Amino acid sequence: MTERKGVRSTDRFRKKREAILDASTVILNQHGVKGLTLAVAAAAVDLSTTSVTYYFKRKDDLAAACIMRGLDWLLAAADTAVAEPSPPERLHKLLELYLERLRLAAVGLAPPLPALSDIRALNNPRRTEVVEAFVKLFRKVRGLFESPDFVWLGRGRRSARTHMLLEQMFWAAAWLRKYDPEDYVRIRERMYDILVGGLAVDGAAWEPTAIPLADLAAHEGPEMSRETFLLAATRLINTRGYRGASVDKISAELNVTKGSFYHHNDAKDDLVVACFDRTFDVMRRVQRLAMGLDGDQWMRISSAAAALAEYQLSDYGPLLRTSALSALPSEIREEQVAHSNRVSDRFASMISDGIAEGSIRPVDPFIAAQMLNATLNAGAELGFWVKGVTQKTAPDVFARPALMGIFVR
Repeated sequence: MTERKGVRSTDRFRKKREAILDASTVILNQHGVKGLTLAVAAAAVDLSTTSVTYYFKRKDDLAAACIMRGLDWLLAAADTAVAEPSPPERLHKLLELYLERLRLAAVGLAPPLPALSDIRALNNPRRTEVVEAFVKLFRKVRGLFESPDFVWLGRGRRSARTHMLLEQMFWAAAWLRKYDPEDYVRIRERMYDILVGGLAVDGAAWEPTAIPLADLAAHEGPEMSRETFLLAATRLINTRGYRGASVDKISAELNVTKGSFYHHNDAKDDLVVACFDRTFDVMRRVQRLAMGLDGDQWMRISSAAAALAEYQLSDYGPLLRTSALSALPSEIREEQVAHSNRVSDRFASMISDGIAEGSIRPVDPFIAAQMLNATLNAGAELGFWVKGVTQKTAPDVFARPALMGIFVR
């Protein structure tokens, strides 16, 4: 009898803990680590804050548990995928498992997967634990590319393609919301087709026209400009997350006073918005310059992708990662997502024109544009995953496989 009571008690503990994690993951995805407090989580499951501390002592413990549960699922999915006999079959299996999980979550049959964009907002030791788990996932997914047929694909290029693939998956969780869950299987096949086949038609060459990066940078005056502040803030937010990029740290990076900081920026949220505005402005300028080039749409879109990949690792870069969106208030976040969608829609128009003229393969232009956007945004972290990659090699290492095909030599 005592043993049965112990089992029931353990089962109740597990179910309540899972209910807290389910509700907290929704909050985490909507408001980031900053918005996931023990009080908010407690209210979501109709408990007192004190009751939640029985399961999770601190806010970071709760946020890390949500993320670790998602990473555990992703690692299990990757384990299943790498058991397939060939890289293309492994890729298909991973997309199949991931999109099905997103579908089940969308119809309420599974808890949502956590957004992994706010890992840097955690404090140590939780941040270190979560980062180590993510690196383990990264290495497992990199195993998709290991095959005697792909000995030409060195470790650095495998890492670049792994980074690109994971970003495609994580960003899909955002744009898939515009589709009905019953369409996810169709979307999965279109994603797979784009990843494997790229956008280029048979016989197309990777010969992007150079777009001078100086044409993309804001011109600075004799004094320290707002552009300088935005670049410093972008680098710190990308590296340390919204919480880690404090006003003090940004000011110290530039060797200026906090008063000087506030002379250029009213508040931290305003600064993040300004960083996003700068990012989207650069991307729109690249698109305009690319659309003005002589040649077909394949040449124009490959030139735009190459320029942005190079820009990310240049002295002018990087661009702000979309991971910063989770820290913004919902109304501001929606506005910035709308900006991102307009950039993506312009890529979709270029792809549609290329399909019509025959220079780009028949693909779903809107899905392809979202995937291209995700790849180019992910280029900000390419240097972390691929040691030794340079500004000049980034287009070939990162943009080329996104547009020519992830398994193309």
